[in-house]
Formats: sequence, structure tokens, C-alpha cells
Amino acid sequence: MVPPPATTGDAPRLVILGAGVCGLYAALTALERGAAVTLVEKESRPGGLAAGQQHGENFYDLGVHMLHAFDREVFDTCAAAMGDERHEVALHAEIKWAGNRYHYPLRGRDILRGIPPLTLARCLAGLFLAEIESRLARREDARDAEEALVQLYGAPLYEFFFEEFTHRYWGLHPRDLSAEFIRRKMPRLSAVDVFKNLLQKLRLANPRDTTEGALRFETLHYSATGAETLPRALAREIEARGGTILLDSEVTAVRHGGGRVTQVTTSGGATLPCEACLSTLPVPLLLAGLDPPPPRAVRESAARLRYKPIAVHGLLVAKPRCMDAHYTYFRDRRFHRVGEPKNAGLRVTPADHTVLIVETTCEEGDADWTGEGLADLLADLEAEGLCSPVEVVEHHLLRARHGYPVFSRGFEPHLAAAEDFLGTFRNLRSTGRQGAFTYPNMHGAMRMGARAAEQLLAAAPADLPGA
Repeated sequence: MVPPPATTGDAPRLVILGAGVCGLYAALTALERGAAVTLVEKESRPGGLAAGQQHGENFYDLGVHMLHAFDREVFDTCAAAMGDERHEVALHAEIKWAGNRYHYPLRGRDILRGIPPLTLARCLAGLFLAEIESRLARREDARDAEEALVQLYGAPLYEFFFEEFTHRYWGLHPRDLSAEFIRRKMPRLSAVDVFKNLLQKLRLANPRDTTEGALRFETLHYSATGAETLPRALAREIEARGGTILLDSEVTAVRHGGGRVTQVTTSGGATLPCEACLSTLPVPLLLAGLDPPPPRAVRESAARLRYKPIAVHGLLVAKPRCMDAHYTYFRDRRFHRVGEPKNAGLRVTPADHTVLIVETTCEEGDADWTGEGLADLLADLEAEGLCSPVEVVEHHLLRARHGYPVFSRGFEPHLAAAEDFLGTFRNLRSTGRQGAFTYPNMHGAMRMGARAAEQLLAAAPADLPGA
């Protein structure tokens, strides 16, 4: 990145709500364009869901967070900020499938070995029929995620692979999830895509609009201190360029008038006048902070937007290694993914110990959220041969209330009502995973932040000082 132009008294003042990677990258983008930038972050460290925590001499990630190089501009900026702290990692991910561990995403031969022959025949026949029907019949749009999955993969594969796991992960049956969830979130099985691609080449199937899954071969970027390095490095770069980051500061009010945000106040007593405001807060929290408040109908719609909490158990384990992969997905355990970041280069003390990052989705107040379910979780880890309870020498519970947007059936009009109201403000953008109620990966969230910052700073001259 080239040094930004120095800000002046006439520089537009941009206040960014939230210092996750989306907000941090938005701040760098705005500083490059000469804005005066202040970020407001309620936590004691930047990073949001990509933040890590230090306990003693070790670092624990809030889930698996590694940098991709798909967006070259984003990657180059992040790599420059991380400097020598960054190192490359060849992705090694697995899924526990039919009693064995296989490469993730599943390869064709793994699907064949993992599904009993008669079940496999039924699944392939169902997939074939679903594709033929999509080609020859005009079908109504799916009413929910269950119908969308059946239309996409056929009933046998849906019942065998997707139904139970989706229900357990989200706490909602696929019938209670929106069909939009399948288009936005559900990754493809690469083995299924091979078969689908064959059908498409034979003109027996139409291309489908679903999100792409993980690549088979991929280089990731990580650090000896884990995920915390990237947001810390971006924050350091922001402050070096004249930006301000207010940590331990919760937004208490977003004041507005005449269709413009005019001021943000914080729990730390700061009053921040602004010409533009970029929010990465969960949509309901942003709307709840507006002063004066939104119309009642908008507030009621915001209350219908749900986020899935996550609880991550960081374990220091008294053994050199628990598994070969960087992370492994599990379909029938209390946890859905276990990461061992030491395998990706995390520094662990003592050196003959390792760290496990055990991810669960939950609800506030349940046993996973409070940590009361730890004994059952450790029993599952032991059953998987990863570690025994006596080998766990430290346990740290990391939590996030707003982990993932929940695309429950019928959420669309409520989100539209919130977005339509927020769209009436000329100098406000709500973006990122929580702020746009969507599912970007880490580099995708940073790109969203950059675009929002660019849009705000390209506002009509009358909205900015010095015009």
C-alpha cells in the first residue's frame, strides 16, 4: 500500500462501528482516500470473530481463521501489514465420514467408500432424477431449505447426508430454514459436483446457483501467534496512518437528522461527530442504537432477525499432536469442527503440548454456552481418539453472541424492512457478516468493508465538509 494523503481539517470524518476485519480493512481504505477515521470496538482487542485470545503463553483462536489469497489486493495489503509474522500453510482439512477420516471436501472415491452400496445407488438415482426434473419440468421455487436441498440433490442424498446434520448444527429443521440459506451458505460436495458436471455436459442438468465449497488444494496464510496477528497488524497500520481505534467502547447512540447520521456516542464517554458512518454491527443492534429510533414496524422486523451463538473451547493438551489435519469436521458429535492450529505453525508452550480449538454452535444459556457441557465434550474427544480428559491441562471458553446469521423461514421481508430503512440514510452503510446479514469468508468481508468505505467517500459533495 502506498502512504495515504495526509488528512486535513476539511477531511471527511468517518466513524466505523466495529473493529473486526471488515471494519479494519474499511478503515485502511478510507485512510488511503484522505478521510479522518475513528473505529469504535466494544472488545478489548480488534478482530471480531477473527480475533484470538492469549491465556498465559498460548493463543486461542475463536474458530478456524486463516487468510486466503483469492482477492489479491486484500491479500497484498494484509501480507504487508503482517510482515515476517506471516507464513504459508498448505491446507490439510478432513471430515470424519462413515467411521474414517477423509480429505475435505470429500473426493469421489471417498463418497464411494463412505456410503453403503445400496444407499449409494439410491442417492445417485435420486440425484439423477432431480437433475432430469430440473431440466424437463418447470418447478416452483423451493419454499424452504428442505425443498431446496431435495431439488438440488434428490431426496435420498438429502435424507442420508444433509437432514440430520443441518438440524443439529442450526437447531432448526431444514423445513424451518429459508431456501435462501442453501444459495448463500451450503457448500457443495465436490464428489457430487463431478456427477452433476457430467450431467450438465450431457445437457441433462442445468447449472445451479449454490455457493462453492473449499478448494481441494489451497495455500493459506497464518502466524505463530494464530489468528490474532492479522487484526493486530491491521490495527497497527491504521494507527500509523493517523486513524484512531477506541477499544472497550460500546456504541450507545447513533444520532441522526435529515436523513444523515450526525454523531456517534460511546460507553467510554466519547462523542464523535461524523460526515459518514460505516457499521459492521449486527443489524438489530444498529437499529436499536439509532436516535431517534426507527418506526415500530422496523423495530419489530429487526427483532425477528436471529444470529446463532457460537462457543469455542480452547484446550491446552499434554501431548505433542492430536491429529494430522489443521482441522476436522465431525457429523455426529457435540462439536462440529476441531482445529489443531499447531499443525499450521502455531507456537505452543510447553513445546511438547498442543492446542485444540473445539467449535460448537449453541444458544445463550445452554450447556455449551455456559461450559457446563464440557465433560460430555471431552468424552466425545476421547471417543474420537483425540485426547483424554486427563490430558487437558487448561480449558478456555471463547464465545460470540452473534456468530452466524440464521436464515429462518420467512426472514426475507424482515431483513428487507431493516435494509430499506437503513437505505434512507445518505451517509450510512451497514456491511460485513453481521451488518449485511450474510456469509462472507474473511477476505470477502474485508472486500465488503472496502466497497462500503468507497461508496461513503464518493457521496455527494454537499454531504462532506469543506464543499
